[in-house]
Amino acid sequence: MKNPKKRRNKRTNLWGFSIMIGFFAGLIWGAVKGLFYYLSFTTVLPGFLVEPFFKHSFLNTQPGYYVGWLSFILFSILATLIYTLAFRKLRGPFPGLVYGIVWWMLIFVVFGPLTQITEPESQLSFDTLFSEFCLFLLWGLFIGYSAAEEFTDERNREPERVLE
Repeated sequence: MKNPKKRRNKRTNLWGFSIMIGFFAGLIWGAVKGLFYYLSFTTVLPGFLVEPFFKHSFLNTQPGYYVGWLSFILFSILATLIYTLAFRKLRGPFPGLVYGIVWWMLIFVVFGPLTQITEPESQLSFDTLFSEFCLFLLWGLFIGYSAAEEFTDERNREPERVLE
């Protein structure tokens, strides 16, 4: 029988949780990104984040795909750390959706064309822009909603009730 005086007052490890959510966000949505590319929904390579460091021809190979997937996982871990440090107390799905949109804009509108990891949005097809937008929207939702559920759900921190 459980001790009624013992409380389940657990605190989530911020760093461990962020790394875990970021890893799975990158793993899942990086795989979806690869699928989008191979089904020709997008023309942006899965390894676009490491484009300045690797040759384009290498990123078009199978090992290049895995390097790109790994880079998306690392990027997702970093983005999740930023989200959990700054926005983890925001409730619901909308902050995560906005977070994904902001990252899409930073990558495809602001920094991507400047660093040449993506072409300017005016040169990308509608299918590419729409697919990438949806991908980052869902990626941000995954990160934001996971953090919101973990850090604002107080039911898990309430003491257990003893029925007599």
